[in-house]
Amino acid sequence: MLATTITPLRGPRVVLRAWRKEDLAACAAMNADPEVMRYFPAPLTSAENDIMVQRIIAHFAQHGFGLWVLEIPGVLPFAGFVGLLQVGFNAHFTPAVEVGWRLVRSAWGNGYATEAAQCALQHAFMTLQLKEIVSLTVPANKRSQAVMQRLGMVSRVLDTFEHPRLPHGHPLRVHLLYRLTREDWLAQRYGRASRYVTIRDNT
Repeated sequence: MLATTITPLRGPRVVLRAWRKEDLAACAAMNADPEVMRYFPAPLTSAENDIMVQRIIAHFAQHGFGLWVLEIPGVLPFAGFVGLLQVGFNAHFTPAVEVGWRLVRSAWGNGYATEAAQCALQHAFMTLQLKEIVSLTVPANKRSQAVMQRLGMVSRVLDTFEHPRLPHGHPLRVHLLYRLTREDWLAQRYGRASRYVTIRDNT
């Protein structure tokens, strides 16, 4: 069942919304694109895509947040997905919540990932009152790292880790970890004084 009561998030050009049945085919096409999946172990089959979407829906049901569908009104009804998810493996930085994104190629290069991820961060820090958000990718994925840096996230050499779900020697096993604390996000967005006040989202 894809219909949910997920509250949408909105930016100047983007909407993060609940999943619909018609999103499945577009998502499957995105996940089958070798260029989109370049920094993942392999493209997904249609069946694997359906399982992934059901896991996303289950994540919303369990945690109250997850990966929203990214829509660009008037441009793309399905531009990918963006949002928040619990990191699903054990590492030196877990438990943790990750901000992540995956966009169709036609949406690349327009700043949509950054704008949508900012919506997700606002929800994480203002509505959910989370203390820190992480993001992770392989060193070769410069495009995603650029988004993380535009979001104000910081990577340290000491945080580099080997992804436990990939076998030793796999070319994608080494991952960079980027972090952003609520305090630093508030300081970037509202000024240094915001470190010492509680600001809540009233939208």
